[in-house]
Amino acid sequence: MIPKSFKLVLVIISFIYSIYQFMESYTGNGIFCLLLSGIFILLYFKNEFIFMAFLRLRKQDFQGTLKWLNRISNPKKNLVKKQQGYFYYLHGIISSQTNLTEAEKHFKKAIEYGLSMSTDLAMAKMSLAGILMQKRRKREAVNLLSEAKKLDKHGMLNQQIKMLQQQLKKI
Repeated sequence: MIPKSFKLVLVIISFIYSIYQFMESYTGNGIFCLLLSGIFILLYFKNEFIFMAFLRLRKQDFQGTLKWLNRISNPKKNLVKKQQGYFYYLHGIISSQTNLTEAEKHFKKAIEYGLSMSTDLAMAKMSLAGILMQKRRKREAVNLLSEAKKLDKHGMLNQQIKMLQQQLKKI
């Protein structure tokens, strides 16, 4: 993993070199260096290993997702706050397949650190509500489901939320 400070140094160097290229009338090289600095800025805010883990998760490859997440050695030091949220969010999804107590911890940390997209945050709260429902903690599950319903602005999780609410009524 490329350290954040090294990424910033690469941004500064490529930006300064692009200005130099523009001054020397090498416009094509200057544009290329500007695009290169833009890529380094993108990599500063979007961690490359988390991106690869999401690609593995889309293919339902939980072992591959875990492999990419394990490459992040120290998430508190190497990741921005929102990236830490997604780190724990992905760990929660993987853990929910086997260990609900561990998944609950990861989802709570993901909610604490925050997620960039409201749909992801709604999904994390809905998953946590499902775990709490299985542990017979109805009040907390109801609160989380109502928060998830508010966060789901596009209605992507409506069916899952309704299904969980119906199951909560049976408890």
